[in-house]
Amino acid sequence: MAIVAPFRALHFNPRKLERLEDVVTPPYDIIDEKNQAAFQSRNQYNMIYLDISKSPGKGDNSEERYNSARKYFTKWQEEKVLIRDETPAIYLYYIDFTLPSGIRLTRKGLVALVGLSEYSEGTVKPHEETFATVTADRLRLMDTCQAQFSQIFSLYAEDGANIIPTLERGLPEKPLYEVRDTDGGKHSIWPIVDKEILDKVQELFRDKAVYIADGHHRYSTALQYRKQLQEKLGQLSARSPYNFSMMYLCPMEDPGLTVLPTHRLVTLPNDIIPGLPTMDELAGMMAGAFELEEIQGGAREILVAEVLARMNDRLAEGKKDQTMFGLYHAAEDRCFLLTLNEAALQNETLAARPAALRELDVVILSDLLVGDILGLHCDRCEHDNLVRYFADPDEALDVAVKESIENENALPLLFLMNNTKVLQVKRVADEHLIMPHKSTYFYPKILTGLLLNKLNPDEKIDLK
Repeated sequence: MAIVAPFRALHFNPRKLERLEDVVTPPYDIIDEKNQAAFQSRNQYNMIYLDISKSPGKGDNSEERYNSARKYFTKWQEEKVLIRDETPAIYLYYIDFTLPSGIRLTRKGLVALVGLSEYSEGTVKPHEETFATVTADRLRLMDTCQAQFSQIFSLYAEDGANIIPTLERGLPEKPLYEVRDTDGGKHSIWPIVDKEILDKVQELFRDKAVYIADGHHRYSTALQYRKQLQEKLGQLSARSPYNFSMMYLCPMEDPGLTVLPTHRLVTLPNDIIPGLPTMDELAGMMAGAFELEEIQGGAREILVAEVLARMNDRLAEGKKDQTMFGLYHAAEDRCFLLTLNEAALQNETLAARPAALRELDVVILSDLLVGDILGLHCDRCEHDNLVRYFADPDEALDVAVKESIENENALPLLFLMNNTKVLQVKRVADEHLIMPHKSTYFYPKILTGLLLNKLNPDEKIDLK
């Protein structure tokens, strides 16, 4: 099913830069304006100038923005700051990292080109919705620069294929380079060029599907760009670089594959429940669907840490199918553990959902708790930006407390989440369903700038 190919990656020249840490960035879609400015000041060759490059005083999609990225991209290649490998390779990409809990892990994956396939064909499977405005931006950037600046993070099932161990047989003595991210994680890249190994890996992927974890917009962009070119030029060669997208592929079975929870800060306006409910009133509204246990004793940070610890303990006890949320009522400084009653799954809204979605905590929260119980439905949340998402519970807590003081016309409610499971992602994608926004947070993020894919219409991709 999946067509995987080696390629000649473009990457930063370690001889031209003292610290590669100063030129790489996280994925573009998690960089806000404050962080953008920080990356721009870090180094004149920072990837921010290529992958975002917002022009001061201009709209996000101004022509100047894309032309500026192209000029930088061309200049850096002329200066040999960006250099291209001579031999096509599949690149092993390992990340040694530490979880917030202190556990140390290594996630092993590979970077290669993957043949484009329409979602309807079932080879590449999404689990998130895409938005036209974001895809339009990525499309203009790709067209202007003729490059793919970052990998799409995808998953596949090893099922005994041993793809990573096969590649490791060709591991060079030293990595191409090692880079530390802002959390201290070590990102290491090794090019694998042995032709026999590369042919074997391409063969092993042929019966596999690919599941997009992060990067749905970039994949949709590649599909749209290919379609545009086909409308202009006719059918493209099977080996055309425009028939491929650069991906980071990680086996679902990898012990380092980690999905962290994304916590929700819900702003409840006073026109939904006039007067804004007290915690006791909220407890009464939730009582039929949830068992509530108040967590007491200590400062708010301790309360939140305690409720998260109890959620983890319940999962460790084998209650992996039990839906639990933490709830922090900032106005009253009270914290609760909410456990779903089984009967609540017969709720009319939830019952109408396919089983693969009905079992997701994020769906139960949005449909049952926020939608039906609080009366705050999805359209209103999206239109008024009433739900915000946080990987860091302490950051979410600080924002909730600040808003409870500053805004008398709304009630911030912080919902603490368990993570979505990898097999849940697979099931949703296999059934051609879509998860709610921000259902997954794969950690750590792959870095932008380690490997780039230059699109040259005169080149042909190496296929077995």
